[in-house]
Amino acid sequence: MADSSFDIVSKVDRQEVDNALNQAGKEISQRYDFKNVGASIAWSGESIVIVANSSERVLAALDVFEIKLIKRGISLKALDVGEREPKPSGKEYRLAATLKEGLAGESAKKVTKIIREEGPKGVKTQITGDEVRVTSKSRDQLQEVMALLKGSDLDFALQFTNYR
Repeated sequence: MADSSFDIVSKVDRQEVDNALNQAGKEISQRYDFKNVGASIAWSGESIVIVANSSERVLAALDVFEIKLIKRGISLKALDVGEREPKPSGKEYRLAATLKEGLAGESAKKVTKIIREEGPKGVKTQITGDEVRVTSKSRDQLQEVMALLKGSDLDFALQFTNYR
């Protein structure tokens, strides 16, 4: 019997993020507590910019956006907000957030180290580009690895694809 495998990736569905952004923008434009504060949320190139006339309203708009992301099944670990401190810009406050995608070198090494140290013995890992391929003779061992990674406290979102 051939080896079973799956890939560990860190990708974000941009269409779902865009839908969450549009829903958050609509809610911000309609909610009473956002009236007359100039609050808005929109794409600015590759980042998401939240604007309002006070730092509290910017953080409240960020909360609305985060709730919409959760409802659409997108992990908040994929959203990089920085230090969560809105910057004053003229008479308004701005906060920029970006999306984290791909398992960069350090993240991929961290995942493979966790699998090597805490995972089952017959499991092999291989880093290819921005994903990690995990192979084993036993599908049960692969499911143990998935459970291990879901339970570990990593600072980036993980998805499992190509399960064979």
